[in-house]
Amino acid sequence: MEELTVRVLFVTWPWQTHFQPTVPLAWALQTAGHEVRVASGPELTDVITKSGLTAVPVGSDVPVLQKLTETFTEEHQEIVDTLEKLGPRDDLLFEFADNREEMLTWDRMRWLTRYLAEILKGMNDSMVEDLVEYSRWWKPDLVVWDWLSYAGSIAATAVGAAHARIHAEIDVDARFRRNFVRVREEQAPEVREDAMADWLGGWAEKYGKSFSEEMVSGQFTIDHMLGSLHLETNVPHVAVRYVPYNGTSVVPDWIRRDPAKRRVLATFGVSQEKSGDYQAFSIEQLQDMLDSLADLDIELVVTLPEQLQKELKRVPDNTRLVEFVPLHTIIPSCSAVIHHGGVPAFLDSVAHEVPQLFVGRVVPDVEERGERMEEAGAGLSIPPAELSGKRIKESLVRLLDEPAFREGAARLREERLTQPTPAEAVRELEAMVERLRSR
Repeated sequence: MEELTVRVLFVTWPWQTHFQPTVPLAWALQTAGHEVRVASGPELTDVITKSGLTAVPVGSDVPVLQKLTETFTEEHQEIVDTLEKLGPRDDLLFEFADNREEMLTWDRMRWLTRYLAEILKGMNDSMVEDLVEYSRWWKPDLVVWDWLSYAGSIAATAVGAAHARIHAEIDVDARFRRNFVRVREEQAPEVREDAMADWLGGWAEKYGKSFSEEMVSGQFTIDHMLGSLHLETNVPHVAVRYVPYNGTSVVPDWIRRDPAKRRVLATFGVSQEKSGDYQAFSIEQLQDMLDSLADLDIELVVTLPEQLQKELKRVPDNTRLVEFVPLHTIIPSCSAVIHHGGVPAFLDSVAHEVPQLFVGRVVPDVEERGERMEEAGAGLSIPPAELSGKRIKESLVRLLDEPAFREGAARLREERLTQPTPAEAVRELEAMVERLRSR
């Protein structure tokens, strides 16, 4: 039987932490004999090439944060103002995770969809034309696009390639979309607006195609999240075990021995150094946490960018500040991990049976995942409104002293081991491509 060789094009908007989780799967496909390319904005080219993968720069070299800032036009402000008039609201990016029936009103959902479409335009539009041109020339069989990188969906639609949306968190965005489509169908035809369909459909029409819901959802989903934490969906999915990849990294000397005391890692993501908007919580809250944990007999390791370290007034004797440490090299030596809900910290902690504490609010699914983690007995989560140094200390002491949390973490670890590795998932991806080709 002739072996199938597949051309796979990964597409990600130029943000390092959205690219890195795709690297082990990209390498698994490449080492299985398939051809792999990674397309993104030019500012991510060095990050991609340092992973050993082949980069395809597309779009302008204007930094993505600048592009996003430029999307905040008067029209965008009108959307935000209208949402505020519709009732009390939280950070808009987290409202997509809210599944309470009273929040699923047509007015609220259509304006939220307008808001989302405007943000996604800033992330994606500049990449589309170059990406379609490249795809017409290279002819990928499969396009794998990060869940915010709809340029990949547009390009796959334009050239008729199979395409998959890759996601690491609990897929609250897809649930919001399903609710939106359901509620939209209940409206009078003349008011059934859909900003996502208008945006994606406009690009599709440019290339002689038409909008379908697959442009939003992907033809299937590649999912790193544990199966017991999944939300119901009607989109086929391929499970892939999360494998850590941190880019260029080194194991520091101080990790290369067992800790003298119980080690606790507090980490809040590398995105903190990009902008204050991406910090899990303020320097004042971080200082409060350090002060509250100062009398515990632990070794507290805190990852924090250098410019934020300088803003701290006090660093307790039991605390070590570092700018970065590869999570998979330190978490095995930890008795607990405090973090903002980021998937690498979450799944690395699961992999090593380490109880964890969610604090802050950066990733949209953090509350949903925090609740499910608590139900599994693998950790605790503190809502943003209740966050304080005292509360962190109380929760951490429980994680360290109550064996049930490590037992819960061990159960999640066993579930993780049932997920296919990236290498094992390659065959299923090949089968999906063949199935979609024949369709």
